[in-house]
Amino acid sequence: MTSEAMRHAWHPVALSTEIGALPTQVWLLGEAWALVRDDFGLRAFVDRCPHRLAPLTAGRLCGDGSIQCGYHGWQFDVTGSCTFIPALGVGATVPPRARLTSPAAVVDSAGIVWLAPESPVASLPEMTAPPGGHIGTLVPSRAPVDPGEMIDNFLDVAHFPFVHAATFGLEGSDAVEDYEISHTEFGFIGVTEHEFANHEDPGVKAGIRPLRQRRRMTYEYVPPYIATLRLDYIDANGSNLIVFAVQPEGGGSSRVYTSLQRNDVPAEAMPDALVFEQRVLEEDLAIQRRMSTTMPLELTAEVHTRADRLTIELRRCLARFLAVVRTEETVIAEVPSSSRNAPHGAREILD
Repeated sequence: MTSEAMRHAWHPVALSTEIGALPTQVWLLGEAWALVRDDFGLRAFVDRCPHRLAPLTAGRLCGDGSIQCGYHGWQFDVTGSCTFIPALGVGATVPPRARLTSPAAVVDSAGIVWLAPESPVASLPEMTAPPGGHIGTLVPSRAPVDPGEMIDNFLDVAHFPFVHAATFGLEGSDAVEDYEISHTEFGFIGVTEHEFANHEDPGVKAGIRPLRQRRRMTYEYVPPYIATLRLDYIDANGSNLIVFAVQPEGGGSSRVYTSLQRNDVPAEAMPDALVFEQRVLEEDLAIQRRMSTTMPLELTAEVHTRADRLTIELRRCLARFLAVVRTEETVIAEVPSSSRNAPHGAREILD
C-alpha cells in the first residue's frame, strides 16, 4: 500500500480538543503537519518553514492569525503566504515561493480532526450524532499495529466470543449473522438485525421492556482506515454510533481513534460507557500488537469463509480504491503541466 495513494484519502490526525492556538505537530504517512485553531478557524500546514525548513510548531500563533516561525521570525498569514521577514525589514519584497504547504482539506467532525493531504477520492462517512445524543471520545491509543488489520478487527464479528470474553463476548454466540451488503462510492455498508440482551437499557431495570430486544447493526467502511458502526435499539428506540479510525503516522506507528455518540443512555452513563469501550479496545490491541503481518489484499493469501463477508469486502474495496487512485495519478502525470487546470499548490481548506 503506497503512501502516495494514501495521500488521496481522509485520515484522523487529532482529537478536536487537542488543537488550539498553540501550533500542534501531528504525523501522517511519515510527514509532520502543524495544526492550529483560533478565531480564524481550523488550519493545517506541512510542519516546515520554507526558509530553513524549521518546524512551524517551534513557533507561535500571532493575534492576527498568522504563524511566526521560531527560527528566524518569518510570518505567514492564514492562507500560508509569507507577509513579513524581519531580517529584510518592513515593506521588503517577499520571495514568491515563501509560502506554506497546505493540505487539500481539513475538517472537524465527531470530535476528531480529519486531514486529506491531496484531493480525497472518497468522502467521509456519515457521522451525524443521533438526535439528542451524547458525544464522548476515547484518548487515542498509539501502538505499533497495522492500520489495515485494526480496521479488519473492527469489522470482524467472529472474534467477539474469544477476544472479548471478559467484556461482551458471550459464550455460545459463535455464529455470525448474515449481512445485507450494499456498495457505496468506494466502500460498503453492511446491515443485519438480531436479538440480544440489552443490559444497558434503563427500561429493563424499570420493568418497562424485556431484556431480550431487537437490534440493527449497520457497519460502514470508507477507505483506507475509517469505519463506523451504528447500533439501533429497535425496541428501546435509541441509537449508538461508534466512529473508529486509524492514523498511519509512519515508521510502523499507528494512532487509534474511537468516538461514541449515544442517545440510548443518559448523559451520566457516558463516562462508564467510555471506560467500557476502552476495555474493549485494549482487548483488541492486545492481540493486534502480536500480529506481525500487514493486511493482505490478495484474497488467495488467506483462507476465508462466509462468516468473513464484511472483512472480505474490506479487502476488495481497499484494493479497488488503491487501483483507482494509482490510475488517476498516472493520468495526471501524463498530462503536460501547461494544460492542467490549476497549479499543484492550489488547495482548498475547509473549516
